[in-house]
Amino acid sequence: MAIADDFGYTDPVDGTVSTRQGIRVLLADGSRIIFRLSGTGTEGATLRLYFERYLKDGGGANIDAVLQPLVQATKKLLQLRETFGRDGPTVVT
Repeated sequence: MAIADDFGYTDPVDGTVSTRQGIRVLLADGSRIIFRLSGTGTEGATLRLYFERYLKDGGGANIDAVLQPLVQATKKLLQLRETFGRDGPTVVT
């Protein structure tokens, strides 16, 4: 891991700043993983995970194969089964 920080962003349309939107993990190869809670409170909230990885060839590779190392590392980091009783996501978009 190269760095982890508190994820925030500036809306490109109206310029509003949204802070404390989740945790962003930036990896040495330029990949990143973002962890966000979705919902209005902490109980019953959904944990959303975003995986991004840059490919020089414009994405000609199988997306599942490209992201699989990030997904496996995240499962291990979160102890997904032990913490949440799940082996994988309930929704993939």
